[in-house]
Amino acid sequence: MPVPPTRGVPFDTAQLTRRGFIAAGIAGGLTLASCSSSKPSVPTPAAQMNAAIAAAEAARPHSGRTVTASLTPQVTEVDLGGPIARTLAFGNTIPGPVIRANVGDELVIAVSNKLDHPASVHWHGIALRNDMDGAEPATPDIGAGQDFTYKFSAPNPGTYWAHPHTGLDADTGLYLPVIIDDPTEGNYDAEWIVVLDDWTDGIGKSPQQLYEELVSPNKSGIPTPAATPTTSPSSPTTSATSTTPTSTTSTTSTSPTSGSSSAATPTPPETGRVGTSDLLGGDAGDIAYPYYLINGRIPAAPTTFNAKPGQRIRIRFINTGSDTAFRVALAGHSMTVTHTDGFPVVPQQVDALLIGMAERYDVTVTAADGVFPLVALAEGKNALARALLATGKGSAPDPQFQPPELTRRVGTIEMFTATTPVNLGRPEPNLDLPVVLGGNMQQYNWMINGEPYSKTNPLQVRQGQRPTITFDNTTMMYHPIHLHGHTFQLIKSDGTPGARKDTVIVLPKQRLIAVLVADNPGQWPMHCHNTYHQVAGMMTRLDYVF
Repeated sequence: MPVPPTRGVPFDTAQLTRRGFIAAGIAGGLTLASCSSSKPSVPTPAAQMNAAIAAAEAARPHSGRTVTASLTPQVTEVDLGGPIARTLAFGNTIPGPVIRANVGDELVIAVSNKLDHPASVHWHGIALRNDMDGAEPATPDIGAGQDFTYKFSAPNPGTYWAHPHTGLDADTGLYLPVIIDDPTEGNYDAEWIVVLDDWTDGIGKSPQQLYEELVSPNKSGIPTPAATPTTSPSSPTTSATSTTPTSTTSTTSTSPTSGSSSAATPTPPETGRVGTSDLLGGDAGDIAYPYYLINGRIPAAPTTFNAKPGQRIRIRFINTGSDTAFRVALAGHSMTVTHTDGFPVVPQQVDALLIGMAERYDVTVTAADGVFPLVALAEGKNALARALLATGKGSAPDPQFQPPELTRRVGTIEMFTATTPVNLGRPEPNLDLPVVLGGNMQQYNWMINGEPYSKTNPLQVRQGQRPTITFDNTTMMYHPIHLHGHTFQLIKSDGTPGARKDTVIVLPKQRLIAVLVADNPGQWPMHCHNTYHQVAGMMTRLDYVF
């Protein structure tokens, strides 16, 4: 019997809504009708899957409103704030255009692939119908020169994003924010969407060249320069923050700000062990990038968000990077974390926040008077990205300035607890989905449950089940693991409910436990959101069976 997707239920109960009950009856009616025919037949697994997907779609909220957009993946040039990168993008700027809708709206997104290879658009974090997910096998790739229209409803409010699920295209400019609004939500004066990224394409070596270095049988695991060395950015300073115009719009600088000239000079990309981080439990990644960006700009030419002193600003953080976790802080401010991956949490005040690849966090801040850098430290890589908040007169500090908030109260996922209305309930006893992360840097043979994706044995679940997911990281690196089409709820070590997530950092040698409600039938990828680990094989599937 289908169980409708819901925002959540009390932690100790499970509910079936009236709409879901009707949808279940429709699906059941299909089976009864088949049984009453003169020639009884058993529906094929494909037919059962299609009926279940249709029933789940009927159970989603529908507003009757349609939001349309057009996207064109293409080769183009983008201005990073001085450096010009030839890359793949949805136009001539990065990020791509924001797609925005309300809960229950139908999104109709026409994609025209102008690339010379297949393309795809995955709607990251949205619990949408399986055949519109934007990832194979459920959604075929869009062939070179071909068109495809994604049509789906958005059941839950939150901060989401879109990106390719084809090869290494995720490490280019093909990404954009997707915001699903709840019309009843909005206790803030202004909204700032902050998109984090690590950048090499069209500046340093291409993603393909970096991947070939990583999988090279002669690789020692020691960083290898990918170009002739140039001057690295100057050492970060720790001087105090200083204190430009008002309004609540976002603007882009047209020329670099004052500061060290080396901030605009790309550091050549390196592959191998590039640094360490205590927050990440050891190795900080596989690639040191030439640049780290906020909203498509390098630190020397940041975007500026203009607001007024005293305004309550909602900041939506999205980490679109391929190999970099960021530690973010707004100089002179604390942040109150309100949402993880789109779902509300009990508000928690922090000074800085650790955000892994593909994770999203929403925070609120009360704007002070002056000019303040928003700094995203590339965790363990001795580099940063930045933007500016301007609420009054003043000048920005050096592009490599690191605010003291970065080393104060750092928010990590175990600190957060979902609000009661979005709790998923307790898992069924003796029903566990093991997700064992394996592999190593030397051979670059990343895998899940002992096999690379090419040889994967999918995890299986039946609709309506409430299994435990056990993420078990046996490697010496952290992995941000993402499940398509669902969110799960972490269970803390004391057995109490944690945050709702669709992507979670699993530290080296760490085991995390989560509960999943199997309410969205289909074939759903689950993988590491380090782009290079995913391509190397750290991916499996969660398949619904009937």
